[in-house]
Amino acid sequence: MLLSLLRSETTVLMVRSPRSLTKATLPFAPPMAGSTIATNRTARRDFDVLETVEAGIVLRGSEVKSLRAAHVQFADANVWIDRTGEAWLMGVRIQPWETAQGVFGHDPDRRKKLLLHKGEIERLGAKAAQDRLALVPLSLYWKDGKVKVAVALAKGRTRGDKRQALAKRDALLEAQRALKDRSRV
Repeated sequence: MLLSLLRSETTVLMVRSPRSLTKATLPFAPPMAGSTIATNRTARRDFDVLETVEAGIVLRGSEVKSLRAAHVQFADANVWIDRTGEAWLMGVRIQPWETAQGVFGHDPDRRKKLLLHKGEIERLGAKAAQDRLALVPLSLYWKDGKVKVAVALAKGRTRGDKRQALAKRDALLEAQRALKDRSRV
């Protein structure tokens, strides 16, 4: 009779009686809470982030397995709000799981539905349309065993803005290094 189930990182201990323990190994480590799967680096470079929102995402089983192995790419990823008031994640490529084929597999380039409250979708859509802003995904991460997407309401940068941002970041890093070296002495 199975009394309890205890989990460590990759090992499951099944307690049948106080004296006998049996071990079963999981095929991969369960996701850590708050661990990042992937980040969209070009979004931070090409856009000024004004506001971020956390959204759930509708995935198939093989997509979740691929995300556990971090087989995802952000290539021209963006978020669209359609006429029916639903938010869709486009341009994120989740590689097919090796053993999932046919009906159990998935299209790597399919659009994925984002789970947001209706009011949030309307508010983000109105801001994006009014101020000519973009909705871009910043990162995919695990939260309570579910995949979440950080979606940003962002304004596009021009080439000059990008150069200013890089110069500001370099100056900040140089100042931090100088303070660090000064504290060592």
